[in-house]
Amino acid sequence: MNDKVVWITGASSGIGEATALRFAKEGWKVVVSARRVELLNKLAENENIYSYPLDITDTIKIKEVFESIIKDLGKIDLCIFSSGTYERKSEKEISVENIKQVIDVNFLGIINSVSSVEKYFKENKSGHIAIVSSPVGYRGLPKSSGYTPSKAALNNFTQGIYFDFQKFNVRITLITPGFIKTALTDKNEFKMPFLKTPEYAANKIFEGLVNKQAFEIIFPPQIAIIYKIFQILPNRMYNYLISKFVNR
Repeated sequence: MNDKVVWITGASSGIGEATALRFAKEGWKVVVSARRVELLNKLAENENIYSYPLDITDTIKIKEVFESIIKDLGKIDLCIFSSGTYERKSEKEISVENIKQVIDVNFLGIINSVSSVEKYFKENKSGHIAIVSSPVGYRGLPKSSGYTPSKAALNNFTQGIYFDFQKFNVRITLITPGFIKTALTDKNEFKMPFLKTPEYAANKIFEGLVNKQAFEIIFPPQIAIIYKIFQILPNRMYNYLISKFVNR
């Protein structure tokens, strides 16, 4: 076992859970946080994994959990903030209440998470913060009145704090997975292209964070190519393609 500590939020299932197991397999001390206590406790049966239940929208609680981690484990080397929510059925029409809830978790909850560790990393002049977002944040999509904007804000936020933390020798990474088979994506009513397993995502995340230095970890390759093209397409062409093949 090495002496490195990683804190992963949204770790009770899906990408977060798989990533926690991947880091634990490599000998890291893995702190896992999420709201579902029973799932976290089961995950913490692994000798390298430690359960710290948390709702990331609770600003006070998240700071308390951070302080507990430092007290119990002595340090944090890497944070992977991967909490998120999505309910496609509730986004088919504009719902202010739903959008507020999605923004509260997917965007403001991540800001709470980053804020809780900001002073610690900047004072130590070291550390690494990785934020799990989505490539859908690069352009607007139909039937996604809350989710896509929340990810657009998160992508922009992550790019912005890259410069703010760089001055303190703190690394910032944006993680933008394509379609990964999880409880959230199981709700989708359409065929998801290039669908991958959480284990595939965990391997890509581990390799990208530990063995590479790129700002963005985007996968699988097919999704990376598609969305990078989407970024530079003129609005007229992008709108035509989405209307033709997606908005059904």
